[in-house]
Amino acid sequence: MAETRERLGVLVLNAISASGLSRLPAERYRVGKDVTDPAAVLVRSADMHKMTIPASVRAIGRAGAGTNNIPVAAMSERGVPVFNAPGANANAVKELVLAGLLMAARNLTPALGFVAGLKAHAAHAAHAADAAHATDGAELDKLVEDGKKAFAGFEIAGHTLGVIGLGKIGCLVADAAIKLGMHVLGYDPEITVDAAWSLPSQVKRAASVNEVLRSAHFVTLHVPLVEATRHLVNDANIGLMRQGAVLLNFSREGVVSDAAMLEALASGRLAYYVCDFPSAATLGHARVIALPHLGASTREAEENCAVMVVDQLRDYLEHGHVANAVNFPNVSMERESRWRVAIANSNVPNMLGQMSTTMAKAGLNIHNMVNKSKGAMAYTLVDVDSPVGEAVLGSLADIQGVLSVRYLPEA
Repeated sequence: MAETRERLGVLVLNAISASGLSRLPAERYRVGKDVTDPAAVLVRSADMHKMTIPASVRAIGRAGAGTNNIPVAAMSERGVPVFNAPGANANAVKELVLAGLLMAARNLTPALGFVAGLKAHAAHAAHAADAAHATDGAELDKLVEDGKKAFAGFEIAGHTLGVIGLGKIGCLVADAAIKLGMHVLGYDPEITVDAAWSLPSQVKRAASVNEVLRSAHFVTLHVPLVEATRHLVNDANIGLMRQGAVLLNFSREGVVSDAAMLEALASGRLAYYVCDFPSAATLGHARVIALPHLGASTREAEENCAVMVVDQLRDYLEHGHVANAVNFPNVSMERESRWRVAIANSNVPNMLGQMSTTMAKAGLNIHNMVNKSKGAMAYTLVDVDSPVGEAVLGSLADIQGVLSVRYLPEA
């Protein structure tokens, strides 16, 4: 069906920063939590696996990096891109990683617990004795001086930080650690060109995960949770870590085997495990510093994520461009005619030939075309020199392997 210029609906499943939503002009978009027949969905943490996603949906935007809450495979089968905002919350996560690192090095969690307990101690003393002998300032000072010995830590300068995963967050963490006087050892077999350019030259490249685990005093994980990274740190390799090492996991819970980590804590191999997701297995453990998923919980990160994903979503809806879709290749083409067709299809032979033939039979001249693939998905933008009729769009959609066809005439 040809796309008209009616206002497109955008269904919002979570609270999205107003800075992002304001980039969807009211004259072109209907935005809200009650939008019916939406052309797109904006989401943060809502579980979309449990919902029926309307057939009208042409794109999904996740205001964050992870997309585990979105049925990406099912959307791929429908030719629907799933956009995310990689790097938009990177600075927020970097700062939290540094906070976790310092909390472990200086034993801040038990130290804070000790100080909190002093109030109860003072209240008990005041109740048990008369006012003249109640805990006073001098006694409190003595309690503090006597107790602080149990929380002596060490300075991070001069120690080695191992960074597994050198994307935007990993690179920022590495750079910050170097500026704090640490040595940094990094590992990422799939490092991108952009990441390699932004990686500080002082970072020593490791050849394997095991080399990082064996060599570093602190190890921080910054990898997506996929089959290859599930239990990346496990029974077989956690024993390689230095005695008293600290493991930080601000990626996903499943990247570390809880059983292996708890055994390493019990043996003293690990001094602390620092993560951003409490679990039943670790809740209340004295050597687990678990934060309530605070990685991207800053005003700045929420705004950055919302602006980034909304801009990508709008560029796709209006021009067919794809940037940062987890299931589509990045595709962009400057408009050279008013009439554009965007086609998502299975990455199989002879698709371009069939599309070109279909357009040629309809008397359409292809002015410009770009086609790229990503795994099993291929995506094509075609600019033609004259309007495209409904019959041609239907014929394109009927080609075996075509997943979606969108007509994007310029206003």
